[in-house]
Amino acid sequence: MSNPEPIVDSAAAANEPITLAPKSLHSDQSNPLLPLLERQRQAFLDRGISDHRQRAEMLTRLNEATAAYADELIRAVQADFGHRSTNETIVTEVLATMAEIRQTKGKIKKWMKPKRAEFSLAGLPGSGRLVYQPKGVVGIMGAWNYPVFLVLSPLVGVLAAGNHAMIKPPDVTPRTSDVLAEMIGKYFEPEYVTVVTGEVDTAIAFSELPFDHLMYTGNTEVGRKIMMAAAKNLTPVTLEMGGKSPTIVGEDYPVEQAAKRMLLGKCVNSGQTCIAPDYVMVPKGQEQAFADAWQALVAKRYPTLVDNDDVTWIVNERHYRRINGLIEDARAKGANVHQVNAANEQIPEGQRIIPPTVITNVNDDMKVMQEEIFGPVLPVMGYDSLDTAMRYVKEHPRPLALYYFDNDRKRADYVMSQTISGGATVNDTMLHIAHENLPFGGSGPSGLGAYHGFHGFKEFSHVKGVLYQRNWFSPSLFMARPYPKRAQSVLRRAIKLLS
Repeated sequence: MSNPEPIVDSAAAANEPITLAPKSLHSDQSNPLLPLLERQRQAFLDRGISDHRQRAEMLTRLNEATAAYADELIRAVQADFGHRSTNETIVTEVLATMAEIRQTKGKIKKWMKPKRAEFSLAGLPGSGRLVYQPKGVVGIMGAWNYPVFLVLSPLVGVLAAGNHAMIKPPDVTPRTSDVLAEMIGKYFEPEYVTVVTGEVDTAIAFSELPFDHLMYTGNTEVGRKIMMAAAKNLTPVTLEMGGKSPTIVGEDYPVEQAAKRMLLGKCVNSGQTCIAPDYVMVPKGQEQAFADAWQALVAKRYPTLVDNDDVTWIVNERHYRRINGLIEDARAKGANVHQVNAANEQIPEGQRIIPPTVITNVNDDMKVMQEEIFGPVLPVMGYDSLDTAMRYVKEHPRPLALYYFDNDRKRADYVMSQTISGGATVNDTMLHIAHENLPFGGSGPSGLGAYHGFHGFKEFSHVKGVLYQRNWFSPSLFMARPYPKRAQSVLRRAIKLLS
C-alpha cells in the first residue's frame, strides 16, 4: 500500500514458558516490546469480553481524541511531507476516520448478536449459532502515505470487535507518530490501546510479537517479511498492500470524461495512494487524445505548482529520486513524457514537487510499467479489444484496485466478473474505499483479508461456531452399546442415497 523503509526479518524463538500469556510460549523473550504485550494480554483476560456499550464508549473516546488533536495531526502530517494539501489531509485523515467511527458505533450491538447458522441435516436435532468474540490483542502497523487514517481506521474495527491494540505508526512520518502517541496516551490506558514509536529495529521487534492478530499496511515485499515473522507465532494476519492498479476505458466511453473522473484518484496526495490508478488503457488510437485531455484538466486543476496549497510534495528524497528515475527510464526507452507545469515555473531546490506527468508510447520493458508508481505519473497504453485489455490485466499480479469506465452496464458487469482485484469502482476511481459497507482488501500480492464496517468487525473477531443440542436426543446415545450388525448396510445405503 505504500513504500516504507526496508525491514529485515530476524525473528528468533525461545521455549521459556510465560504464565501470563499462553501464546508467548514460542516468542522471543529478548523482545523489548514483549512485556507491554503481556500487560495488554493480562488486562484483556482480567477485563473479560466487553459488551456493546463498552465498545461504543471506546469509539466515542477515539472520536473525541481525533477531533481534539485534529489541528496537531494536520500540522504534523504537513511537516512530515514538507508540504501537503491541508484540505486533503482534513478529508482523508480526520474526517474519514471520524465518519467511520460514526458509522460503526451504532451497529456494534447488531453485529455482536449471535447469528443463526443455516440448516444442517447432519446437525439435527441441534441448532447452530455463530458467535463473534474478540481475538485478544491486535497489532496494527500503519503506512506513511496516510499516516493517521491507516492507523486509526483499522483501530475502529479492532475496538468494535472488543480487542486491545498495540500500534506501530510508520517511521517515515515521525512527527505524526509522536502526535498519535501523545493523543492515544491521553485518551486510553496503555493496557488497552498504546502506540509504539521508533525506527526499523522497533518495527522488526513489533512484527515478531506473538499477537492474537496482526494488521499490516505497506508494500508487498515487506508484507512477505511480516507474514514470515507472524508465522513463527502462528499469528493470523491482515495484509493491505498495493501493486499496479489498472484503469480500462471502454471502447465507447469518452476519454475526456474518463480523464476528468480520474483526477481524484491520481491527484490526491500526489498519487501517493495504494489504490491510485497506476496506468490507464484506452482503445488504440486514442492514447494522445486521452493525454491531451489529461494535460488540459491537470493544468486547470494546478495553475501553479510552487507555493500552491493544493500541491502535495513527495514524502521524502528517496521516493522523489525513485519516481524521477521511473520517468527518466521511460524517456530513455522511447516513451513520450508530458509534464504539466502550466505556469512554466522553476521548482526551487529542495521542494519535492514532481509535476503531474502523463506518459505515452510505453511498453513492459520500462520500469514505470513494472513497479508500483506511487506518485503523480500516469502511463497510457492502447488496446486492440476489451478482451485483450482484460487479458493483460489478468496476466499480471492481482491489483489492489481496478477501474473500468463504460456506459454499458452489461459490459461493465462482464469486466467485473472476469477480472480479479482487491476492490473495484466502475465509472470513477478510489470511491469504493469510502463505502463503509464494502470490504476493503487485496488479493494475492495485493493483500490478504479485508476490513471496514462489518467486514472489519468480522476480520478482528473470532467467529465461533456453537451447536446447541436438544435434551431429548443425541447421536451419542448410539455409543451406549456396540454398533448393530446392520449398521454397515444402512450406512452404505445412505452413501447411495446421497450420491
